[in-house]
This record gives sequence, C-alpha cells and structure tokens, in this order.
Amino acid sequence: MSLKHYLCSPEDNIYNISFSRFKIRDLEDGSVILDLKRHCPTEIKDVIELDAGRFIQYHFSPAFLSLREIGAMLEFTVGGKAVNKFRLIERHYFRDLLLKTFDFEIGFCIPHSRNTCEHIYCLPDLDSHTIKEMINHPFETRSDSFYFANNTLIMHHKLYSGFGGGEQQLIYI
Repeated sequence: MSLKHYLCSPEDNIYNISFSRFKIRDLEDGSVILDLKRHCPTEIKDVIELDAGRFIQYHFSPAFLSLREIGAMLEFTVGGKAVNKFRLIERHYFRDLLLKTFDFEIGFCIPHSRNTCEHIYCLPDLDSHTIKEMINHPFETRSDSFYFANNTLIMHHKLYSGFGGGEQQLIYI
C-alpha cells in the first residue's frame, strides 16, 4: 500500500536536486505521452526548494494501461555538492496491490550540473478486471518515488494516477 506520509523532509535534499523536465514516451511507436517542462534559471543555485512539488497527480487516457514499455526522461540540476550513488526506487500500487517496483541507478552527478537520464519501464501485465477497476477508480493508482544519495534517503515524492480518459494533464502540488 502506498505510504500515507513522507519518509523525509524537503530539507533532506542537501544536494539541492531540482527536477526541470519529465517526458514519457511510448517505446513502441515513439509517441510522446507527456512532456512537462519547468522554467529553470540559467544559473544553478544552492537553495533548498521547500515548496517544490512532492505530490504529483496525472490524468492519462485508458490506452496508457495497454502500453508494454515506456521511456521516462528526467532532467534535473544539482547544487554545489557532488552526488554519489544517486538512485531512484519506485513502488507502484493499485489500492493494496503492489503492481511493480522499479530500481534505477543514476550514479554520480557533478556539482552545479544539469543532467538528463532516461529510464525504461517494462509495465506489468494487468488482467482486464484490474484495468477496469483502475479506470473506474481514478487516483487509487499510486506510487512512492524514493531518491537516495550515498544510500541515504534524500527525497520522497508521491504520484496519484487516473486513467478515466479526457485530456492528459499533470498537476504538481
């Protein structure tokens, strides 16, 4: 089950990692599903973003649930401290059912740098009943994203996804 609270505070991001772009694409046909860009100043500053979005809500079409593989490109900046062993672990749930865990090693990031990486997600095979339930119960599909540096948790983000159709959009809170 997705966690109800955060396991760390914004102040734990001592590396001042800030996300500036997130793009999801279908690996089968290359189509872009989502491309979110956040304005970033040219100069990378050492300021902890206490109001940075740790909760994200996606609205996808039901067709998203039939995808087999997606690429998720992440662009981010690093403040004045080098990041060793930067790692992302995501746990995706529908209600109390763990759908899949992803574990990505990003590695070393130099200080005052802008970085881009793409992770490949092999999406879980879902039965028709689960897909129907996920469509009929928006935002009960959730995930926790845990970011580590040197094996220490530095960021925790939450995602709620809806697959009820309509225009695909994203809400950052």
